[in-house]
Amino acid sequence: MTSNAPGAGLRGTTVVAAGMMVSNVTVYGFSVASARLLVPAELGAVTALLGILLIGNVLSLGLQATTARRLAIDPEHQGEVIGVVRRVTVLAGLAGGAVVAAASVVLTPALKLDSPVPVLLCGLTLVPLTIMGAQAGIAQGTEQWQLLARIYVANGVGRLLCGAAALVIDPSTTSAMVGIAVGACVPVLAGLPVLKAPSTPTTAASRRPFITEAFHGTHALLAYFVLSSADSLIARNQFDEHDSGLYAAGLILTKAALFLPQFVSVVLFPALARDTTSRSRLRAVSLVAACCALAVAATAILPRLALVLVGGPQYEEIADRLWLFALSGSCLALANVLVLDALARRAHGVVALIWVAVGVVGGVAYGTDVHITGLVVTVGAVSGVLAAALGLAPLVTRRRAASDRSTTPH
Repeated sequence: MTSNAPGAGLRGTTVVAAGMMVSNVTVYGFSVASARLLVPAELGAVTALLGILLIGNVLSLGLQATTARRLAIDPEHQGEVIGVVRRVTVLAGLAGGAVVAAASVVLTPALKLDSPVPVLLCGLTLVPLTIMGAQAGIAQGTEQWQLLARIYVANGVGRLLCGAAALVIDPSTTSAMVGIAVGACVPVLAGLPVLKAPSTPTTAASRRPFITEAFHGTHALLAYFVLSSADSLIARNQFDEHDSGLYAAGLILTKAALFLPQFVSVVLFPALARDTTSRSRLRAVSLVAACCALAVAATAILPRLALVLVGGPQYEEIADRLWLFALSGSCLALANVLVLDALARRAHGVVALIWVAVGVVGGVAYGTDVHITGLVVTVGAVSGVLAAALGLAPLVTRRRAASDRSTTPH
């Protein structure tokens, strides 16, 4: 199933890029529908809940990354890996959903919600999303690019159609989360073929290394998504409802810039896992940086068009600051591809750097009187510094290892 031919790689990039573009456009379409159909106060609540969902979804992404890496570097044991994934996935999804549901006691007042039901729906949504992550990991690791693209398309289309339909029926926070939960089941249906692939029986001993690696990967991704979602939660908690809604509208551009180049890391992840040099990493970072530069430039040059894309005239107050949101998302995108590169190399020590970045954002946000501009600039600056640190970390490690070898007596 795996092909390393240049032509196959180019076709894979094209197919996955197209699939992820459709997914991102449709997910963005749901964000625009929310901005159009909800008042700013309700939009702020939905955006904060999507931040919770994004953080909880690290289970899905951790399983995807671990599954893809193991299949990429050890295709001879494909059946065993798939068998382990089947056993672990549902339990992981149920556990993640239960944790979020239990946290509703804290999250409901923190997010100024009238009911815990939207948070409970977040927990429910995590179950199909986790299954989707396992399916995507198998397709990614075996380089079944067309199937992977179908899974991504189904995810976006499911959210747009089900979420928008729910909002048309009842434009409320709870209704939006019901639509998202139903839509999350669509990609699971699209990805069913990968779970029917032949597998071999597994034991607790054979599952343990996979679970350990998935835990470390999930931890790193958890830290990253706490960083990338922190400002939506801080805005909802710290700002008044109107300003949190304005910030939520700006975050539509942040997420667009963040997810625009995501296809790069998805397609190159198997190569990052196999590459013992820095070539694949430099290629990935260069492609992501080019996409990000395009997003920021377009937003800065066409601010009125950007305003239309985030919800229209009711968000006029932030029109001249929308490029800052695009820049913040771009810095997060660069950090994201470098975090995934670290996971591909099993360099799990980078998680400490990410948590430091989270602490800095929280410290600045709650320790100073930041408002809309201050918060988005803080996230962008911290993410940019983090990306630079993650990019330099492998070089420092390699030089240190070379120095140690040169000083070791033979």
